[in-house]
Amino acid sequence: MPQTPTACLALADGTIFMGRGFGATGVSVAELCFNTAMTGYQEIMTDPSYAGQVVTFTFPHIGNTGVTPEDDETAEPVAAGMVVKWDPTDPSNWRAVQDLESWLAARGRIGIGGVDTRRLTRAIRQQGAPHVALAHDPEGNFDIEALVAQARAFKGLEGMDLARDVTCAQSYRWDQTKWAWPDGYGTQDAPRHKVVAIDYGAKRNILRSLASVGCDVTVLPATATAEDVKALNPDGVFLSNGPGDPAATGEYAVPMIRDMVDTGLPVFGICLGHQMLAMALGAKTVKMNHGHHGANHPVQRRADGKVEITSMNHGFTVDAQSLPEGVEETHVSLFDGSNCGIRLSGRPVFSVQYHPEASPGPHDSAYLFDEFAAAMEAAKA
Repeated sequence: MPQTPTACLALADGTIFMGRGFGATGVSVAELCFNTAMTGYQEIMTDPSYAGQVVTFTFPHIGNTGVTPEDDETAEPVAAGMVVKWDPTDPSNWRAVQDLESWLAARGRIGIGGVDTRRLTRAIRQQGAPHVALAHDPEGNFDIEALVAQARAFKGLEGMDLARDVTCAQSYRWDQTKWAWPDGYGTQDAPRHKVVAIDYGAKRNILRSLASVGCDVTVLPATATAEDVKALNPDGVFLSNGPGDPAATGEYAVPMIRDMVDTGLPVFGICLGHQMLAMALGAKTVKMNHGHHGANHPVQRRADGKVEITSMNHGFTVDAQSLPEGVEETHVSLFDGSNCGIRLSGRPVFSVQYHPEASPGPHDSAYLFDEFAAAMEAAKA
């Protein structure tokens, strides 16, 4: 850390962390979470599910792979800022086209290095995700009282419909498939299924995963109606990840999802899409203490006891006790027993809390995209 700190992280309880600022200057106010992934900081920062959040990275080597446009999960960073142990290192990766610091600066995102992230992570786990103000001033001039006041004034994510902020402005087609050595991304030129993906904050690698199992994907905004979806005559409907409170977004999304379930079409949801599908089927969601954010979360599949190591990013969860009759709990977290998957009995309607597309993370759950494609194939028979 420099002799004069150039960044300040102020928590609503008055706790202050000083460090070295990098990236953009200014102040960002948000909820603070931590992510335990050892790779993929660029994908994490551009994951729309992180809207309204500053991310503490527990892995210290941030910046070592640089950044490349190929790894953006959306056009611009969505996370409000980042907190790291060590100052970002110079990139050492043949794919890197830019260093992390200049990338953040050009995109208006603040970072702070030199922070005791172990202490900060313990505080989040014990006390819950705090509201924070993150400030970067190269001159080191900070009004601590004002920053704490800004953190205390933040209303939090409960009741916030952030999907409207991160969804696409208009519909579009997607045919790019997953990255593979040595050719990179491919193109799906022989699709077998027409899928409508509702964008509550969709990551690009989710759309690539759909295209890779034979889907011709049309992406619609979060506010799309059942009539909008039906007009495209899809073989299946996909409900994407996204940020914010599912109950808030669900005010307009749940009725549409319920109509889609009633059509008999295969429906597959992840993350926020999972939570809102559960609500459409009669369940409730609750805010978690500090959420699940990382690429090493063990989830058990109830059908056969198999354990999948998964990527997760969510601060709300489905209340398993509220699942109605006819809705089966298919997966549970081995960290805390929280719900991680549901299926509507006798219907091709299912969802999971975690991210089977990974990016970053393991590929244990990629089979779910194949199951969705198989469900659409069976529905045509």
